[in-house]
Amino acid sequence: MATSVSTPFALSSISASAPRTRSTGASYRWLDVNQRLHAQHGPIDLIIQIDALPAEQVLAFKQAIEFIDKVLHELVAELPGLRRPADQLVDQPFVSAVAQHMLNTVSVFSPEFITPMASVAGAVADATLNALKRNRTLTRASVNNGGDIALYLSPTAGYNIGLIESPVTGTQVGFATIDSSSSVRGVASSGWQGRSHSMGIADVVTVLATDAATADAAATLIANKVDLPNSEHIERQPACELAPDSDLVNRPVTVDVPILTTDEKRRALSSGQAYAQTLYNAGVIDSAFLCLQNEHRTVGTTDHIAWRQTA
Repeated sequence: MATSVSTPFALSSISASAPRTRSTGASYRWLDVNQRLHAQHGPIDLIIQIDALPAEQVLAFKQAIEFIDKVLHELVAELPGLRRPADQLVDQPFVSAVAQHMLNTVSVFSPEFITPMASVAGAVADATLNALKRNRTLTRASVNNGGDIALYLSPTAGYNIGLIESPVTGTQVGFATIDSSSSVRGVASSGWQGRSHSMGIADVVTVLATDAATADAAATLIANKVDLPNSEHIERQPACELAPDSDLVNRPVTVDVPILTTDEKRRALSSGQAYAQTLYNAGVIDSAFLCLQNEHRTVGTTDHIAWRQTA
């Protein structure tokens, strides 16, 4: 087992009050009296929690920082390819291992339109987790990249996930409990009010899968399917008008959803639920939780994942 990691600074130099910005452009600060590390680099926004003996914990955090310092630069170099549809990239391997993980992940969803960028947040979370746990003895670890979470669980560990029905209100309507015997090690959410653009109208779709990249891509596509494509009341705009470099190019994305009738909500949710069920039947996802204006649907409940409505 390795006993040291080469890093150019001590963890003690990271402040809990002000981020420590490094020459790489990444910045770090402690949360909760050094129990969690908040790392930011461009669009990457990570909260890392590691449960382990102190010496192992320090080394794991150092390994995470060493990886975060370089991952954004690697992905930026691959952006032209990462923004192309997956079915155009069959014979184009990427240099970056993270970029290749993104392509491998989204290729599973063919023939749906999808680019590797649909899995970027989850893939970065996965890769950061893999970096920090390498040669380390840990009880539990999580890497949360803006809500997309990669998990490590020892045989005695578990993890609870709160389920919200809207990113605006943050109202929790239930939770999922993951234990170590479950295959779930990734959680991700998507919706039209989230960080990325959506072609659907779901408030939130939360997916549990074997890794965060798969959960990320699946949540994106399921959220796209929660839709009323012929409705004149839903406001949409070409993605490129909102973000000129969007991988969705001129595809219409949702910018406003009016109050819907009960029938409209149920029709939209049924469409997303049917697609989620297809992914579950194919073994792509473990579970999905879909929300639209206080209406909810679940797919794929297992013995290890407990969806428990609190309202």
